[in-house]
Amino acid sequence: MNNEQTIGGYEAGLFQTHRPDTWWLEPLLTGLGFLSFVIYTTWAMFQGDYYWWSAGSEGFGGYLSPFYSPLLFIEESAAGSAPLLHAWFGPWPEWMPNLIPVTPAILILAGPLSFRLTCYYYRKFYYRSYFLSPPACAVAGVHQKDYKGETALLVIQNIHRFTLYIAIGFVAVLSYDAFLSFFRDGKFGVGVGSIILFLNPIFLAGYTFGCHAFRHLSGGRHDCFTCPQGKEKVSFKIWQGVSWLNGRHMFWAWISMIWVALGDIYVRLVAKGYWTDFSTWGN
Repeated sequence: MNNEQTIGGYEAGLFQTHRPDTWWLEPLLTGLGFLSFVIYTTWAMFQGDYYWWSAGSEGFGGYLSPFYSPLLFIEESAAGSAPLLHAWFGPWPEWMPNLIPVTPAILILAGPLSFRLTCYYYRKFYYRSYFLSPPACAVAGVHQKDYKGETALLVIQNIHRFTLYIAIGFVAVLSYDAFLSFFRDGKFGVGVGSIILFLNPIFLAGYTFGCHAFRHLSGGRHDCFTCPQGKEKVSFKIWQGVSWLNGRHMFWAWISMIWVALGDIYVRLVAKGYWTDFSTWGN
């Protein structure tokens, strides 16, 4: 046997494999796709403006970018900022350190990002795409000495089960934002932005409630699902529903990520006057 052959059945050396297919395409596309999202999110976060639109109205209702929700503080002088009444705690405080850019998004984005970055699906693809560990199944990657899994430096990944509750909170807040998007000056209506913001928490809920942590919480802790007790049967039904979502976790991860960025892009374009929001309110 060739001494260079590894236990996995492929030749030693980066990218060595016996696979004849285009195995490199998926890690390449997923890596580029997620990198694009990170770059845009970072840019949008530091803007601090044009994240709200309601046709010049300050009444009940309006479009709020999901990147800026919830609005903890508001810098009133910023162009395209929400009315002060939408801030949870009022105007941007003077005690805020100068090192923190004056943008509401910087105060809240760490919450949902901590849930995504520790997600089992995201871990799989960015370990492959960015760390080549390994780049794909049955493909040799970067050799790691004394590999300890996620028990040393990457032990922080275990916060995923706790960030689940943060993600659920964001689903609730964004659902309220979606409700607000169907009103302008207290009048009910439907706009293109309303539909985009309405679908956003639905996709995020599919991703959040289909994650492995919620699957364990809903029924994975139980030893018996077929027992006659009522609670076990209810848990089994919930677990089945969560498992259906979990089986499509990759789809929900990508559609929710793309859609939340689309929501910010749409609100920003409309707020800047680059795009007309067609709606039942008229323009």
